[in-house]
This record gives sequence, structure tokens and C-alpha cells, in this order.
Amino acid sequence: MAKLPARYDHVGSFLRPQYLLQARADKASGRITPEQLRLVEDKAITEIVQFQQDVGLKSITDGEFRRTYFHVDFLEQLGGVEVGIPFTVKRPDGSEELAPPVMKVVGQVHHAKNIQLADFAYLKSQVAAGNTPKVTIPSPTMLHFRGGRAGISKDHYPELDPAFYDDVAKAYGDELRSLSAAGCHYVQMDDTNLAYLCDEKMREAARQRGDDPNELPHRYAMFINKVVAQKPAGMTLAMHLCRGNFKSTHAASGNYEPVAQALLSEMNIDAYFLEYDDDRSGDFRPLRYLPKGKTMVLGLVTTKFGQMESKDTLKRRIDEAAKYAPMEQLALSPQCGFSSTVHGNNIAVEDQRNKLRLVIETANEVWGES
Repeated sequence: MAKLPARYDHVGSFLRPQYLLQARADKASGRITPEQLRLVEDKAITEIVQFQQDVGLKSITDGEFRRTYFHVDFLEQLGGVEVGIPFTVKRPDGSEELAPPVMKVVGQVHHAKNIQLADFAYLKSQVAAGNTPKVTIPSPTMLHFRGGRAGISKDHYPELDPAFYDDVAKAYGDELRSLSAAGCHYVQMDDTNLAYLCDEKMREAARQRGDDPNELPHRYAMFINKVVAQKPAGMTLAMHLCRGNFKSTHAASGNYEPVAQALLSEMNIDAYFLEYDDDRSGDFRPLRYLPKGKTMVLGLVTTKFGQMESKDTLKRRIDEAAKYAPMEQLALSPQCGFSSTVHGNNIAVEDQRNKLRLVIETANEVWGES
């Protein structure tokens, strides 16, 4: 059984400091070079690593400080992939919803270069001994779900199975091998698509694209397993299911039941991060599919709003989850990152600290000190 660094964890992204946002704007307008921006990013990452270690986290990320979007910045660097331009749409209640950039496969997908290697090397250099640097990357399913069959070149992939899935898995395997060789032992894949398939409006959108929402979770489990089959020895591979996390809004709701069997029983992932911070996630019954040897990290603490949860409520909900999955296979985290895109959630920097401390203290009281 692959072990996580502690009974508490986090999804990975943090609010960007204002000076980093300004440097990104300066680079976009040509006032500074990419090299100058990277030096500013280095400084911000050094600070966010120290922040995480001061709070007491054991798995440490770079806050995703070099990214605009959690998924686009990685996927657009794969050979054969192009990315459209993002835009926002107004909801009926006046709030904004991000219409994320759509990835298109325009050629044979391949690992054109090491994508995260330099970023990981810098992160590793900043992480104290005894802690674990964690790399977050988007799930490979992101290359299929948003555009469906129409978003994948029929010239290069007249049939998706097996060529498309094999090529993407090989590209991911090459990336994981490059990270492993540099000393990376913990990678988390972020996946919105399986969470979206819990929501009826998203399921209907999949039908409109010509996909069967009942079949897709099983196909995606097969797809992920092709990546897992290439995972280097000694690496823990986790998956976070996200229901949307843009400026404190969400995109999908619904119980995990429609995807639970494929996700938990069929997928060969070491650990899962599931969002369970409010009623839109449903109950814990889907956890009954969790096999022995896997860890379920319960995302019970919201990153969308600053209001603090109570320890008693968290402990009660952990006990509820333990009716369906063994307590020794459970852990605790916030439901998502604090800033899945550069824009950030509507939450204060100090709330980040308080939320993480709440997670750590509650986990230590439930499972004992790590």
C-alpha cells in the first residue's frame, strides 16, 4: 500500500501574492522577460514552501505559482495538442463562470519535452528534509471530455481505442519517468471530468457530444490504468476530483454514485481526494467501493469561503465516512486548492493558514500525531 506523507494533505494551489500577479502582468505586456518572471516566481515559491512547512504540512507543492490554469499550462506542452482561448460567461444569478480553454488534439500526442522537471527541481531544492515535494498535473482525461470525439483529429486518430489512449498514456509515462529520475515520489492528477459526470446537466452535455455518460467512467478508468501501468516504482499516484473551483464558484453537483465503481474499484490509483465540503457532493455511500490498499482523502474543509468549520463537525463526518470505508484508509484535506486558476478564490491569505491548521489539528486528534 502506497502511503501518503501524513493523515492530512492538501490539493496544492495557493493564492498568488500581489507582486507575482503584477510580474505576470508585466511579462504579458513585455515590460519584463520570461527569465525575469521566473525569478519572481522562484521567490514566491520559496515563500509558499516555507508557509506550508510552518503550518505543518508534510506534502509540499509550489502552489502552482507558475501556472495560469491548473490544466492548460501542462497540456499545451504535449506534442499534438493545441489550446483555445478561455472566456467567462455570466450565470443567471449574475456570478461569473469560467468557460475553460478547450484542448484540441491536432496531431499525434507525444512527450515533446520534460514539462515539470525544472519546476520540480526548484521545488525540491526548497523543501526541508523529512517533507515530500508533490507535483500536481491534470488528468489525461482532460484531452477527451471537453471536446469529445470532435476535439481529436480524425486524420491522426480515426479510432480512439487503442491508439489515442496509448499515445497519451505513453506521453504521461515519459513525464512520470523524468520526474521519478529527479527524485519525485508523489504525483497528483487533477480530474474534473469524473466529477462532472455526477451532474445531470454535464451528463446531458456528454450525450450531446455523442458520448454515453454511463460508459465514460469505465473508459476513463481504463485510460488512467494505461498511465498507472507506466508509473515508476516507488511513486505514489493520487487523483483529485474537482467540481470546478473558479473565484469561489463551482461547476458541477451530484452524488459520486454514477462514477464510484469505475473510480474506486476499477482504477489502479493509490489515493483519491474527493470533495465533500457541502451538500452538493452527496453522502458517503459511494466509498463502499474503496478496495483495501487505497487511501481516501476526505475534502471536508472548503477553500471557497473563509468561514471556519468546527472540529466536532469534521469528526462527525469522518465517523460517517468510516461506516463505508475503513478508518485506517481515510485521511483529511481541504476540498480543493485555494487558487485552481491564477484568479484565486474569494478567501483571505490568513484563512488559508487557518483552514490548513484546522485540517492538521483535526487529523492528529482523530488518527494520532503523524
